[in-house]
Parts: sequence; structure tokens; C-alpha cells
Amino acid sequence: MNDAPPTPRTPRPPSYLDAVIPLLALIGLVGASVALFGLKAVDGPLQVAIILSTMVAILIIFKNGHVWEEIAESGRKGIATVVGAIFILLAVGALIGTWNMSGTIPTLVYYGIKLITPAWFYPIAFLICAGTSLSIGSSWTTAGTLGVGLVGLAHMIGLSPAITAGAIISGAYVGDKVSPLSESTVLAAQLAGVDLYVHIRSQVWTTIPAGLLALVAFAVFGLNRGGSFDSAVTDGELARLDALFNITPWNLIPLLFLLGLSIRKVPATLAIMGAALLAGVMAAFMQPQAITRFIAEPDTPAPIVAIKGIWLAMANGFKANSGIPQVDALLSRGGMDSMLLTIWLIIGAVTFGILVDDFGMLGKLVTPVLLRAKTVGRLFLTVVATAIGLNIVAGDQYIALLLPSRLFKAEFAKRGLAPENLSRSVGDAGIVTSPLVPWNSCGAYMAAVLGVSTLAYMPFAIFNIAAPICTLLLGITGFKVRHIPIEPTTATGGVHADDTPITRE
Repeated sequence: MNDAPPTPRTPRPPSYLDAVIPLLALIGLVGASVALFGLKAVDGPLQVAIILSTMVAILIIFKNGHVWEEIAESGRKGIATVVGAIFILLAVGALIGTWNMSGTIPTLVYYGIKLITPAWFYPIAFLICAGTSLSIGSSWTTAGTLGVGLVGLAHMIGLSPAITAGAIISGAYVGDKVSPLSESTVLAAQLAGVDLYVHIRSQVWTTIPAGLLALVAFAVFGLNRGGSFDSAVTDGELARLDALFNITPWNLIPLLFLLGLSIRKVPATLAIMGAALLAGVMAAFMQPQAITRFIAEPDTPAPIVAIKGIWLAMANGFKANSGIPQVDALLSRGGMDSMLLTIWLIIGAVTFGILVDDFGMLGKLVTPVLLRAKTVGRLFLTVVATAIGLNIVAGDQYIALLLPSRLFKAEFAKRGLAPENLSRSVGDAGIVTSPLVPWNSCGAYMAAVLGVSTLAYMPFAIFNIAAPICTLLLGITGFKVRHIPIEPTTATGGVHADDTPITRE
């Protein structure tokens, strides 16, 4: 009897067909889910499509001689990269619930109705979010706080939530792209091997044109809407809010608290959860009538009602229970459980992305494209297309930052192109386009916190569309493309996605 162990299989590199099949499966299944279910695809069908595409990729990996332990380890690494994002999503869900209950969001809506005219609402929303994101360096925090209030205000006054979400996301990604406090900005500079402020100065040449274009577009949208608020309608909305909540500037303390923690670079999950808890405690003193309506247990002692209200608002979201449909629809949101569909989407997308990268499928497709990029313009186009493609395929902004930096760093040095050219291209394409993909972690997050489908706001995220176009124009024209002496030998450099710790902003 032969007791010798079986000879282990030698894994084979993927063929071009192996690399293409999972992508075709993803495109076909995602397209079918959107065609069949429309904007409701993100409520489950899209997640199923991505999981099935992941199964297709796993079958090909098996065929090429890899064992399940390798696949499982790769999947664990992928999920590990988004643990921070998952906890931020849960914290934001809790925050939306307690901020509705504490009157923070109703107060933002109340003062917004009083102070903002419809014609200038969209450009003001863009500028407010741009200023905030530049100050704190976080698109996620900006959208999850001010963005929620601005979308709520748009609903109340009859403006387009989709255009409003586009303005919020456009403004939020200005800071995510160029703020020195932004982790994305710092990471893009580090991966390309360029000084942070050199990278930021290079980004200005695409950020300013894209920002001005966005500002003009939102001004046109607003002026076309024109007019002013119907005083009878707005007075009625203000009266309803004033009757349901104790409207006072003190309700904005949780917002200021969160902005202060963000500026001090407190980890996002801790800062957001702290602001959620502060709002819940304040609600017990500032909005007892709202908690009483929410819990509806007249025989329960007030302290217990307050504790149950905070707990449930964080877990399942706040329910206004005012009897006024418009107000109830606006304020009955939030809760950690409202983020579970988004978390499902992110886990599936990132697992698919890490598998096709770790087992050589992405590299198989990118390498021949790189070899055909003979001019500077084509090289820039290849970088931009790769970063956008990774946002689509890998489903995560940080993978779209890490892999192009790794793949193209040596090629830029070989051609005598300064590293800030690469960091700018990757930033414009990898960072800014991530919220335009429904199953990308950023797109899923924005849709979840703003309550507007990614496919609905996508055409109005003007800054996010314009920035990669601007960087392509620089590459094609050669304007602000800095050259450096070509060294005799060039290190390959770069960082692999699973070698860099990732946190979320």
C-alpha cells in the first residue's frame, strides 16, 4: 500500500479568458439586476449579483489549482480592509436616529427654511459641504452630518433630493481630494512617493476647474428652479417642526461636538458614536415630548422612557409618530439596522475585488493595456481608466488608490514623469469617482446616509464627474505635467493592497 502523500497541485496563472469571465459575470448580473429592479436593485438583488459573481471567480481560481484555504485567507484579508467602514456605517446609523430625536436635524431644517432661498440652495449646499470637508478632511462625516440635514431640507421645501445629494457629494469630495487632513489625500501622496503639499498643489489644477464647473452647474439648476418659497407652505412646515420639537440653537451642539472631534482627528467611529450618544442624552432634557411620542408607554417612568428612546433610536432609528405624513417621512430614519443592506453590499463587492486581484486576474488585464500606452496622454488615460475600473470591479476606494499606484509607479519614473502626476491622476480617478458606483463602499455609504439612490444622484455629482476629465485634459495637453530626469535604474516600488492598513474617514 502506498502511504505517500498526494502530490500537491501547482497553481497556474490565469489566462486572459480566466480574467475576463468574472468581469463579464459581474457586468451581466449587475446589469440584469438594475434592468429588472431599477433603483430598488440595491435592496438585495444587486448584492445577490455580486455574490454570484464572486462564486464565478472562486470556481476559476479552483480550476487554476488553488485550494480553499488560499481563497478563504484572501477573502478574510478583503473583509479586514472594510471593518473600519462597517463600524462607521453602524455609528452613522445610530447618529441619524438620535439626531432626529434630539432635534439636531429638525433644527438644521428649520433654520435652513428661514435662511436659504430656493434659487441659491444647490450652490450653497455645495459650498457648505466643500468648506466643511476641507476643514475636517472627511467626505463621509460631511455627508453623514450636514448632508443629512440638507437632504431633509430639500424634501421639506420641494427641491430635488437627487440634485441636493449631488451637490453634497460634490462638495464633500473637494476636501477628501485636497485637504491635508484627509486620509485619502495623504495616502495618495505616500503611495506615489511625493511630498504631501506637492501633491496638494498638483491637485489644485484639477480641483479648481472641476469645482467652478460644479458651482456654475448648481447655480444654473437653482436659477432654473427659481422663485421663492410659498410662504403659506413654509410657515406651515415651520409651525409643525416648532410644535414637535423645542427648536433652539442649543440643538446644534452635537454637530459642533462632532466637527471639533473630527478636526482633532479623533477616529471617525468614536467621534460619530460620541456625537450620537451626546444627542441622545440631550434629547432626554431638550425633547422629552418627542421621546414620549416615540416610545408611547405612558405608565413607564420618564428616565426609563428616555433610556429606551436612546437605545431604540440608535438600534432601529427614530420614528416621529407625529401624525403628519410629511414630517414623519422626513424624520423617521436612522438606526444601525438601516445600514445592514449597505454592509452586505460592501462585503460582497470587496471580497470579489480582492479575489480577482490576489489571484492575478486584474494584473492579467492591466498589463497589456499599459504596454500599449505609448504617449503621456494614453498613459494618463490608462491610469484613470484603471482607477475607475477598480472602483467598479473591486468596490472600494482604497483598492482603487492602492493598486494603480503600485502598478504604474515604476512606469512613470521610467518615462521621466514626476510622481505628483501619478498621485494627481489616481486621486482624481480613484478617490472622486468612488461614490458614483452603487456597490462601491463609498457609493453605498452615500446612498444609505442621504436616502437617495446612487443611480439617482450620479448625474448631478458634477465635481466627481469633472475631476477625472480635467486630469485627462492635463495629460493630453501636457499642461502642468512635470518631468524629471530619468534614472538609470528604477525601483519597482509600490504597495500591495493587503500590505497597507486601511481606516475610513
